[in-house]
Amino acid sequence: MSSTPESKPSALNPDNKKAPVTNSMPEHISLDKWADTGYEWAGEVEPSSFQRLATVLSTDHEQAKTQLDANLYRRNNVLHLAFTLTGNVWLTCQRCLQPVAINLSDDYDIALLENESQVRLVNEEQDYLLLDEIITEQSPERLLPFKKLVEDEILLKIPMAPKHDDCEMTVEQFGEIPEEEESENPFAALASLKGKL
Repeated sequence: MSSTPESKPSALNPDNKKAPVTNSMPEHISLDKWADTGYEWAGEVEPSSFQRLATVLSTDHEQAKTQLDANLYRRNNVLHLAFTLTGNVWLTCQRCLQPVAINLSDDYDIALLENESQVRLVNEEQDYLLLDEIITEQSPERLLPFKKLVEDEILLKIPMAPKHDDCEMTVEQFGEIPEEEESENPFAALASLKGKL
C-alpha cells in the first residue's frame, strides 16, 4: 500500500469530486460539504497523534504507523462512517511491565443518526451515534469529529489491563520467609473434653 495519504473518489459520488489531499489525518469532516457526496481518506497515522491514546502507549518500544482507510457514505438515507485500521500499538504488560503488541486491525462501521427516529433504519447489531451528541463544536458548519471518533474506537478495542498471553508475573523475594511454627490446634482441646463429658 502506498504510504502517501490520499483522497479517493467515492463510489457514491457520480461527479468523482475528490476531497482535498492532505498529508495528515483531518481532525474534522465538514458534513455540510461531504455528507451527500461522500468522503474518503486513506493514509498512515502515528498512534501518538491521538491525544488520549498517547497516554497509554509504551515508551519502551517504537510505535509503527497504523494504516487507516475511511469512508463517509450514505445508505438508506442514513449517514455512515466506515473505516479499516491495520496495524499494532505497543502498550505495557500489566504483569511483567514489558511492551506488548495489541492488534488494532479491524473494520468499523458507525451509523450517524440525525435523530432517534432513524434507529429503525439500521440493523440491531449496527453501532450508531446521534450527530447532535457528537458534534459539540460551535461553528458555522457542522463538523464531524473524525479523528476523535476513530480514537474512541481504538480505545474501545485495546484492553484495560494489557498482558502477554503467556506472561508469568515475576516476583522477587527479599530476605528469608520465616517458617511458621506449628501451633496447637484449638479444636484439639475440645475433642479431649468431649470424652470427659
